Amino acid sequence: TTFIIAFVVASIVSFIFAKPIDRILKRVVPDDLSQAWAKYLKFAIYVVGIGGGVRVWSLEKYLTIQEPYREIIPLTSDRWILEIYETIIGALQSTAIVLLVFFVFALIAVVVVRLFETRPTQVEAQKQVEPERVGSNTHVGW
Repeated sequence: TTFIIAFVVASIVSFIFAKPIDRILKRVVPDDLSQAWAKYLKFAIYVVGIGGGVRVWSLEKYLTIQEPYREIIPLTSDRWILEIYETIIGALQSTAIVLLVFFVFALIAVVVVRLFETRPTQVEAQKQVEPERVGSNTHVGW
């Protein structure tokens, strides 16, 4: 059940951030690559979200005998609610880290792309300089 909850949380996060991810990737990477990167990032959101939400080592305490008390801990409704809460928080924390890393690198990439877009190319700079030379060299002086 924690798997299903973590899957739902990862699906919601993936749905909410799908458009911003697509727009950022289309700005930074060519269209054919941006679609592949968007799919990969959505896959990473699912994997990390489910991995962070489903804590198998935590669920083992309800299946195996615990050492100090020599008994299996009963899964009551209070503990079940706590497990659901921890699943949601774990999935959200994990996906938040993935998205934070993505957006930091995307911000750096957008800044680099803008720097290259605003910087004039050599051909444009040469076209701007040539009219000045023509006007100043009209009198040869021979």
